[in-house]
Amino acid sequence: MTVLDIEALLTDPATRIIVCCGSGGVGKTTTAAALGLRAAEAGRKTVVLTIDPARRLAQSMGLSELDNVPRRVKGVAGGEDGSGGELHAMMLDMKRTFDEVVLAHTDPERAEEIFANPFYQAMSSSFSGTQEYMAMEKLSQLRAADEWDLIIVDTPPSRSALDFLDAPQNLARFLDGRLLRLLLAPAKSGGRGVMKVMSASFSLFSRVITKILGAQLLNDVSTFVGALDSMFGGFRERAQRTYDLLKTPGTAFVVVAAPEPDAVREASYFADRLIAEDMPLAGLVLNRVHATEAPELSAADAQAGAEELDRAGTSPLTAEVLRLHADLSRLVERERRIAAGFTTAHPDVPVVEVPAEAEDVHDLDGLRRVGSALTGGL
Repeated sequence: MTVLDIEALLTDPATRIIVCCGSGGVGKTTTAAALGLRAAEAGRKTVVLTIDPARRLAQSMGLSELDNVPRRVKGVAGGEDGSGGELHAMMLDMKRTFDEVVLAHTDPERAEEIFANPFYQAMSSSFSGTQEYMAMEKLSQLRAADEWDLIIVDTPPSRSALDFLDAPQNLARFLDGRLLRLLLAPAKSGGRGVMKVMSASFSLFSRVITKILGAQLLNDVSTFVGALDSMFGGFRERAQRTYDLLKTPGTAFVVVAAPEPDAVREASYFADRLIAEDMPLAGLVLNRVHATEAPELSAADAQAGAEELDRAGTSPLTAEVLRLHADLSRLVERERRIAAGFTTAHPDVPVVEVPAEAEDVHDLDGLRRVGSALTGGL
């Protein structure tokens, strides 16, 4: 098994984006924060962008809250050479990001019209897929600004973590779809009512859609699509550029898992997806791994020794220590078998193991311990 060299990854100036992905409950957000802190204290100006709405990232960095604007984390010392690394953190606000895009690509009057549209208000805050589009937009904005040495993305804790990779294709299908062309008809015909401008050939379509959606909602959708017609091409182009950027050598995907069957199964899914799309998979971080200080003493021998002491009626404390060692040894062996499910299926993917912490990480010192473990105690 090849060991993943996290220190080299973080300190290489060519590495500009790291995307952390994995299932929920495996320490992915903590890993992203620890990577960011480690990079900042090595002298790099770093921002951690979380798409996970949980508050763990803010809490571990001593911030009261996170929003759509990078906030600098206090208490982070820069590089020893005086290079002055910084750590910033932010949380994706998909509606605010959508609003920013509208403001940047339309005049103020048109922007107000879009913001007031009921369909836009719903789409920008709750529609499926909007988060993925806006994640691509925000990453594109951060990279285009060229303000950061390193951008670390903490993806949502589910299989949808990689859905943003589909954003360019999904957007293209939407833009080229027949439904969109039909909805654009009213806007392109001078703004008359949606039912009046539908040609006779679409009358059946009109009646069905109106029955399902209602005339007012259909009008809202048509008005919204018409207002954004000139912007959608830019959406698609920027999403495609960001997708292409993610495939370059300057990007690294890090899959995070814990030695549990479901988590390792999800890690294999992520690895397979990334490999299939030719994304630069750096490796696997296997979190919360247990170890024993006396690996030469097997669980069976420790259990037998405890039982022998019990029969003799001597050294009850030693017997209890042996039983604890036997339990730990069995846990270690179980975790090794589970991890082997990934390493056997992906023998060429580097792996780094991070020991289990005695308690949850909730501050910068805890993140530093995780960062040290990620880099082999360096």
